[in-house]
Amino acid sequence: MGALSFELHALDGAARVARLETPHGAMDTPNFFPVATHGAVRGLTPLELRSVGVQGVLSNSYHLHLRPGEALVQRLGGLHGFMAWDGPILTDSGGFQLYSLGHLSDRTEEGVRFRSPIDGSARLLTPESCIQIQEALGADLIAQLDEFEPIDDHEIDEARVRATLERTLRWGRRCLQARRRSDQWLFGIVQGGGSLTLRAESAVQTLASGFDAYAIGGLGVGESSAQRWELLEAALAPLPADVPHYMMGIGTPEDLVQAIGLGVDLFDCVIPTRHGRHGHVFTEDGVLNLRNSRFREDAAAIEAECECAACTQYSRAYLRHGLVSDEVLAQRMLSLHNLAFYMKTLSQAREAIANSDFAQWQRCWLDRYRSA
Repeated sequence: MGALSFELHALDGAARVARLETPHGAMDTPNFFPVATHGAVRGLTPLELRSVGVQGVLSNSYHLHLRPGEALVQRLGGLHGFMAWDGPILTDSGGFQLYSLGHLSDRTEEGVRFRSPIDGSARLLTPESCIQIQEALGADLIAQLDEFEPIDDHEIDEARVRATLERTLRWGRRCLQARRRSDQWLFGIVQGGGSLTLRAESAVQTLASGFDAYAIGGLGVGESSAQRWELLEAALAPLPADVPHYMMGIGTPEDLVQAIGLGVDLFDCVIPTRHGRHGHVFTEDGVLNLRNSRFREDAAAIEAECECAACTQYSRAYLRHGLVSDEVLAQRMLSLHNLAFYMKTLSQAREAIANSDFAQWQRCWLDRYRSA
């Protein structure tokens, strides 16, 4: 297996093109991880993912720990063998999922106590067990256990945000101490809520802990769009250029195009596949809702220039018919098209950066997308 490395190839302002090498292959960045929560991108095969240019996927260690369990996955060839995906895999720690459980979880310095939503059993996730789970799963890129507060546009409880920031830092150091494998890169996670000052402070202190790469967490949980980009810029500013920058869980096409301009390399989100299953498809001219009756007799492809299986084989009318008839094929094809659109957009962004033309490309892309 290959070694882990990150090599910058081009810079255009803060936007960058790089090559991320992992033991299971390389990714050209900026790039996007489709979400394979339970070890599968919903409804799509590895061959289909490869057909539209997907290079890496994200799985969730929390869900895989609950079912089928990391020990079983490890015995059956690790996550790569288990899910028949031979490319890079990123796992997140489960911190966001435990946040979303709300009343089902109890955070202490030790870790997070919760009850399994599957069988009600009492569980404890600690920084140490978070790393043990991800090492057993065998992902190439893994994440520390973190804690965060939702962002309030109107008021920042700095004492509370600081407390979660500092706990995340302590948990991060415990994650670093717990790791045993040298063939995985561990992401430290920058928090800081809605405070620009605390975002920058968190980045500086997380960097001092000595992680392999850095993620920006705790966004997409209450902030306005304008606030998001200010917080992201504050969090990225202290980070070195020679390591990957990962924006966690944020992922409309517009989000990606904006964040790339600030220096983000990696993204993940359920949006392209979830939206596809519900009939919303992304195009350069904005989002189409194929459930709309205006597509009932539309013989055109979703996008004329798209080469995905949905666009080369089926009309909008047929895909709409499949959606309203609850046919799984239509849901799968629209998810596939959305991933193809993401991969195409990222390829265009990389080309624009390499040509020192990113700002103009970004402006033109956003103007066209928003004009729909």
